[in-house]
Amino acid sequence: MAYQLPALPYDYTALEPAISKTTLEFHHDKHHASYVSKYNAAVEGTDFDKMAIEDVIKSIAGDPSKSGLFNNAAQAWNHSFYWNSMKPGGGGMPTGALASKLNADFGSYDKFVEAFKAAGGGQFGSGWAWLVVDGGTLKVTKTGNAENPLHLGQTPLLTMDVWEHAYYLDYQNKRPDYIAEFLGKLVNWDFAAANFAAA
Repeated sequence: MAYQLPALPYDYTALEPAISKTTLEFHHDKHHASYVSKYNAAVEGTDFDKMAIEDVIKSIAGDPSKSGLFNNAAQAWNHSFYWNSMKPGGGGMPTGALASKLNADFGSYDKFVEAFKAAGGGQFGSGWAWLVVDGGTLKVTKTGNAENPLHLGQTPLLTMDVWEHAYYLDYQNKRPDYIAEFLGKLVNWDFAAANFAAA
């Protein structure tokens, strides 16, 4: 039951100028594809091959003997989630129930933005910034390398990749500029709202 590399939910040029066609081609077709390929090769012929990738991630997290498998499983899943966390013409403020909950738990949309920028900008080295539901409360978290909220009992609503390959061709070392563009022009609040409704 091989994990399939998902097609991007938009054209390679759809996120320009915030994210270039070149970045998406390298990021999706090379980096993400490599994680998927390595994950499938690692689980082929094992009991993990019969499991959903989310269950594999949860079952092996924290096991040093499975770190290679975890890294490829989590990175394959994280990237699939990341593509859906963006959309052409996205960004700005959410609406509806998610907006109300965000205001209740953070105090305001601006306070959420502040926390999300701090998480993405403050992640030393490679990693991810997340908006999650944790114990019924919306929180911003960050994870290093391949880590994600799935095995921490949290429900991810959206994520932003802060590995250098996500932004370096377009922004070089200016990660804060990438984060600002992500929040202002890319966030897919419809995706986050659907995850929130299902949480």
